[in-house]
Amino acid sequence: MAQFVAFDDEVEIHGQAVVGVLDEVLPMFSGHYRTTAKEVLEAQGITDPRPDAWYPQQAWLNALEAVADELEPHLLDRLGEQVPNVPGFAGESESVEAGLQSIDVAYQRNHRGGDLGYYRFEKTAPQQGLLECRNPYPCVMDRGIVRGAAKRYAPLDSFVFVEEDGSACRRRGDDSCTFTVNW
Repeated sequence: MAQFVAFDDEVEIHGQAVVGVLDEVLPMFSGHYRTTAKEVLEAQGITDPRPDAWYPQQAWLNALEAVADELEPHLLDRLGEQVPNVPGFAGESESVEAGLQSIDVAYQRNHRGGDLGYYRFEKTAPQQGLLECRNPYPCVMDRGIVRGAAKRYAPLDSFVFVEEDGSACRRRGDDSCTFTVNW
């Protein structure tokens, strides 16, 4: 599967996640980004999203793709980096490892129906791990989410570095991307 293509047409995203991005993350960027995001969501049939509703994941993916096309693709990286800071994302963690594992907890809580995919973390060294992202979201957005979660829980004196390991990539049509995370 390629990025921006839901694994299953039955998958939905919780309105709380949509509203969180619109209300908590996009205001950090220019007003033009928020306006464009709302316009593309409306074009996908998501008007005035409610936190208690569920929306087709494919509509959300289409909106993210349109935002990347109309604005700047790297916006999704920066947007993803802020997602772990949205209130209620996944709770508090005691370590980077737990924070990276919490990405899947938040993902599973905010998606339902059919083949959702997952985020799977494996610690590979004292301050290093691999995080496999098997989902239809764009690689660049996942890189931001992974970096944001690691930075949120890393010690203040840590330098967080995230890079794609290259074994598989959704940009090439694979179902997943794997990131090496150092902190």
